[in-house]
Amino acid sequence: MTNSRWAIGGGRIRFSDISPRAYEHPADRGALVALRAIPGFDAVLKAVSGAIGERNVRLLCLASSIRVSPRQYPLLHQMISECATTLDVQPVPELFVQQNPQPTAMTIGLDRPMIVLSTGMLDLVDDDGLRFVIGHEVGHVLSGHAVYRTMLLQLINIATSIQWMPIGYWGVRAIIQGLNEWYRKSELSCDRAGLLCGQDPKAALRVHATLAGAQNPDEMDVAGFLDQATEYLSSGDVRDSLLKILQISAQTHPLAALRAAELQQWAAGPEYRAILSGDYPRRSEDANAPMSEDVKAAAASYANTFRTSSDPLFRVVGKVGTVVGGVGNVAAGRVRDWWQTGRGTHDPNHE
Repeated sequence: MTNSRWAIGGGRIRFSDISPRAYEHPADRGALVALRAIPGFDAVLKAVSGAIGERNVRLLCLASSIRVSPRQYPLLHQMISECATTLDVQPVPELFVQQNPQPTAMTIGLDRPMIVLSTGMLDLVDDDGLRFVIGHEVGHVLSGHAVYRTMLLQLINIATSIQWMPIGYWGVRAIIQGLNEWYRKSELSCDRAGLLCGQDPKAALRVHATLAGAQNPDEMDVAGFLDQATEYLSSGDVRDSLLKILQISAQTHPLAALRAAELQQWAAGPEYRAILSGDYPRRSEDANAPMSEDVKAAAASYANTFRTSSDPLFRVVGKVGTVVGGVGNVAAGRVRDWWQTGRGTHDPNHE
């Protein structure tokens, strides 16, 4: 591919026409394909989208948060403008700061996604860390994740209100579990987008360490923090493996040490270097990228996890890796057949 990149503020590289496929974790895109296969998912998506609307979400932000502008949080305004430029996202998403001591950041909305940062996040991370956090959220915008995140939040509220209806409740809970599984994978994707915006792996690592509890990341034993992820994944027996599954099942975000290790591994690998050199998929080519590739890539990702993991439970079922790959190929064929019959409308941002 030709190199169509140039430097922006701070010497960071802009990635013209970059496709979210450049940074998306294969399990992220594969999970969305699987999620859409849940019976009733499309119907629920349409119903929830119609019920909440764009106006409701944005009006709430206008009334309860501070909208970032050149006069209000000018440094944040510069950061989101630069991150949007880096990933070639137009228009620049609106950014709001919300009073909340918990360090949070999220992208919500439907037709016009917006980013909300908490005051707790502003207090916790340094300027380079904020650039990574904001770039992460801009990645959610480019990948079209906001609609699913908004849906997840609304479905959690719906599930709480219909617990007295067992059938309806468990149906909604199934979709919530599917969305949580996807969202954890999407966080890995958008950590990569945040790294592309900041282009500073050390700053990204400081953010993850700070979220895990490091009060002064500069004095932290980086190798020791990353070793925690290795120990977590490899120690214990099958009972510990089951406990890990229970720990993560209700989480929307990956655990901090594991998340840090995942991103640092990607930062040291060939994909990140290729993107920096200008070799990456273009958005203008997305229409020619079949969804079946997403299914195959996800299957290969999970199969590789089974093959290489030192987790005791994974070792027990590791022999199914080739079966997973075969199932992925079958699923890809079915997706291709579904696509060719014209049952869906292609939207590259929502693949």
